[in-house]
Amino acid sequence: MSSKTPTTRQISWISIVPQLITMGIIMTFWYSISPENVILYGSLTYLVISFSLRNLIPKDHRNGMKKVKKGNFKEAISDFNESYNFFNKNNWIDKYRFITLLSSSRVSYKEMALNNIAFCYAQSGNGIKSKEFYERTLKEFPESGIAKAGLNMLNSISDKAPE
Repeated sequence: MSSKTPTTRQISWISIVPQLITMGIIMTFWYSISPENVILYGSLTYLVISFSLRNLIPKDHRNGMKKVKKGNFKEAISDFNESYNFFNKNNWIDKYRFITLLSSSRVSYKEMALNNIAFCYAQSGNGIKSKEFYERTLKEFPESGIAKAGLNMLNSISDKAPE
């Protein structure tokens, strides 16, 4: 499904190392059981675990992204709020997402949730709420390039002199 809504993925390449170690452990396990099928069974096991973790734990985030891709920005806001609340309550899952979710994302789910809420407000025509959430994102994540860019864009629009 292609989308006209832009998405950005930033990868933390160093986080791939623990994932490779995890894959090595799985392969070692399967090697002790079935050396001739180690690559097949190990790969399938890793894919099942990876797919399950990424689909079950951040389910609110995924639901929000589905709604954004369909253009349902107002509906997506509640999903991103739920995602933020979940990862705020379970901060360790987000902090160690390279192991807990087998995710190589450089951006945390909490940061993504706040940026996505701001984006959804902007797409819904509520620039004031959008600006509030980009500013909130920058308070919690001062290096957030997405929030800085979004806030700069909103500020440039509001600073534009009427013609």
